[in-house]
Amino acid sequence: MAIATRFLLGALNGLLGPIKAYAIEVCRPEHEALALSLVSTAWGIGLIIGPAIGGYLSQETLHKHKADASRSQTVEALESHLIDPKEKADQNGSLDCKKSLLRNWPLMSSIILYCVFSFHDMAYTEIFSLWAESDRKYGGLSLSSEDVGQVLAITGVSLLVYQLFIYPRINKVIGHIKASRIAAILCIPILFAYPYMTYLSGPGLTIILNIASVIKNNLGVTIITGCFILQNNAVPQDQRGAANGLAMTGMSFFKAVAPAGAGIVSRFFRTSDVGNFMSPAARCVKQRYNICSSGSPRSNR
Repeated sequence: MAIATRFLLGALNGLLGPIKAYAIEVCRPEHEALALSLVSTAWGIGLIIGPAIGGYLSQETLHKHKADASRSQTVEALESHLIDPKEKADQNGSLDCKKSLLRNWPLMSSIILYCVFSFHDMAYTEIFSLWAESDRKYGGLSLSSEDVGQVLAITGVSLLVYQLFIYPRINKVIGHIKASRIAAILCIPILFAYPYMTYLSGPGLTIILNIASVIKNNLGVTIITGCFILQNNAVPQDQRGAANGLAMTGMSFFKAVAPAGAGIVSRFFRTSDVGNFMSPAARCVKQRYNICSSGSPRSNR
């Protein structure tokens, strides 16, 4: 029942797409980046506060007002039969709108990019905690849940500051397209640096891991916000709601598949020797690290 209810909530909640369209319409072009950043920030804060408020209010309203609930169900049943004919005509006209959206290549290319990166971002989010808490013999960091929580908390604070104060200025200087390209390029070396963190320990590991997590997630926000701007600029004003809804539908599908794919990839690399193709470079880094540590003043003592 809980899974079915959660599915219905996700299926019927389509407010995020229209909100992004409204944010673009009410702001000037130079303030679009800040508007979409505020939408993402408010959505993230709502994901944290919403379940807490819902759990608190459920204690007060659970198993109460059954009569009012039955009346409201009767009213909703009557309203469902009194649909305005204009709404039916709008629904028929929306089919032509969807067809034109599917033929809009700038929009579809930005949606494809958004969906692919959403898949990558969700898979990274799922794998990061598993990788950080895994034993070192599996290529992990052997961190505790508390340590991983601290890293994620620091990353969340950095995202809040970055979206509100830093990214809007970057967008004004170089634009959202160049910012997204640079962010996508910088993500590659950062991800390649993660396997070599297994040879670090202590405060050095904590500092490097926090820096890498902050940079990676901020670069991801840069790409996603750039995709939002591209999607809304690729369609006229009357199609922005439908365009954002189409993008959210594709993103939700890719994010639904990503956790399963991330788990399969994580298990595959744990139980196979495919990851050993990086072993020569890893050994070289380890030898250099040992040489540097043996030549330190502490070791000479």
